[in-house]
Formats: sequence, C-alpha cells, structure tokens
Amino acid sequence: MEKINATSESYFVLLGFSNWPHFEVALFVVILMFYLMTLIGNLFIILLSYLDSHLHTPMYFFLSNLSFLDLCYTSSIIPQFLVNLWGPEKTISYAGCMTQLYFSLALGSTECVLLVVMSYDRYVAVCRPLHYTVLMHPRFCHLLALASWVSGFTTSSLHSSFTFWVPLCGNRQVKHFLCEVPALLLLSCVDTHANELTLLVTSSIFVLIPLILILSSYGAITLAVLRMQSTTGLQKVFRTCGSHLMVVSLFFIPAMCIYLQPPSGNSQDQGKFIALFYTVVTPSLNPLIYTLRNKDVRGAVKRLMMMTWDSWNKYRG
Repeated sequence: MEKINATSESYFVLLGFSNWPHFEVALFVVILMFYLMTLIGNLFIILLSYLDSHLHTPMYFFLSNLSFLDLCYTSSIIPQFLVNLWGPEKTISYAGCMTQLYFSLALGSTECVLLVVMSYDRYVAVCRPLHYTVLMHPRFCHLLALASWVSGFTTSSLHSSFTFWVPLCGNRQVKHFLCEVPALLLLSCVDTHANELTLLVTSSIFVLIPLILILSSYGAITLAVLRMQSTTGLQKVFRTCGSHLMVVSLFFIPAMCIYLQPPSGNSQDQGKFIALFYTVVTPSLNPLIYTLRNKDVRGAVKRLMMMTWDSWNKYRG
C-alpha cells in the first residue's frame, strides 16, 4: 500500500463497537448516563469546595482540580463517542483526532502527577500534622497544581507530535472508539518500534514512577497509623486515605494494562473495553468515592442547604 501522511487525509473512521451493532444502542444509553453522572458529580464537588469556607483546604483544592480535570477529560472523548454510536457515520476529522489525542494524553498525564500530589498532601497531614499548615501553604499548593498541569501538557505535546508524524498506509479505519496512541500506531506501514519505545518510556515515567511514589507515601502513612492511639484518628485517616487509594487503583490499573505493553500485544477488543472503563466509568465514580463516606462534604451539603433555605425564606418574606 502506498505510504501517505495523515495530514493528506481529512478524516479517520473510529470503528469502536461497530462489530456489535445491536450493542451500540444500549451502550449509548449507558454511556450517556455515566457522562451525566460525571458532569453533575464533579461540578457538585467544584461548586461545594468553592462555596463552603470549611472546605478551603489543600485536600479539597486538589480534589477540585481532579474534578475539573475529569470534566475536561471525559468531555474531550465522550461527546464524539456518543455521536458515533448514535449515527451511521463514525468519522472524526484529522484535526479532531489530533485534538482528542492531545487533550486525552495531556489530561491523563496530568492526573498521574496530581494523584501523587494528593498522596503527598495526605502524607503531610498524617505524618507531619504539626507542620501541615507550613508545608502545605496555599502558594505552594498552587505551584504543585500548576506543575501537574504543565508537566501533563508538555509531555502530550511531544508524544502527540511523534505519533502524528508517523506515515500511514491509506487505511483510515481506527479499531477503537477514540484516537489513542496504540490504536493509531497500528495504522502505520513503517517500523514503529521507536514510537513504541517512546510510549513505553513516557508511560513508565508517568505511570510507574507516580505509582511508586504514591505507594511509598501510603507505606509511611500506614506506619504512622499503626502508632496511633486514637480510634477516632484512625477512622478519619482510613476514610480519607481509603478513598484516595480506591481512586488510584481505578486509574492506574487500567492505564498499566493499556500503556505498559506494545500496541501489537494488546487484544483490540480487550483494549477497547479497558479504555471504556477508565474514560467513562472511573471519572463518574470519583465524586461518589470522595463524598459518600466523607463527613466534611456531608456537613458542607447541610450548611449549603440551610443557607439556601434561609435565603429562600428571606426572599418569600
């Protein structure tokens, strides 16, 4: 087949789950529900953290960043996916594919670093409580959040450019529901070992190293917890740290399954279902995990409801 550059083609075809046409209708409904849950849940956390002064702490500042990140991440993928599921056309423009790849990589990389920052915040809160306000100064928290975003978008700029410079062989059918690096590399008609090696190295930096740092933080937290005498303190630590560890597991396990092996080693159907989990399910579960057993959030909701009720009564009066 004649080698062509992706820029000479105006669109790609995202095959997604077209092998199961009857499955697509049910999938559309399920994904739409999860997307709405993601929007409502993460917007709720952002607004609540902003409106309630009791939540103006480093932990909820980083949680608001995570919620905003999840909103952006899902919105860069799911709307296009829903359009492709609903209609017969499953195309995406070259510019649209490049944009989706860039933002999904950038936001995914940012989340890796942000989860490390959140684990460091919990480490300082548990292991260095007397120095917490000094170590987690608001200006330092803003710098940590900014570093997370900058590192993610910088890495994506390099990785996206490497991927889209790979010449394709005229085949525009992407066997995936989104523009993802492993799926796009399979369209190439040249040796992509250099790209696969780059993917493996950057994935190791942004997946394995953050995971090691997170586990190290929680190892130190576990030792500190075992030395605690207060039952109330133990329960609070397990509530906050348990929620974070659950989110870490939901994010890093699927990421390792996709990015820490060569594209040729992925089962195409398996890869699609794993990607479906971390792009659709995980962002919708994060708000539930952080709020259901969180007394601070429940207290903030009660205060907000009482404030709203008082304002309503004053308006009526």
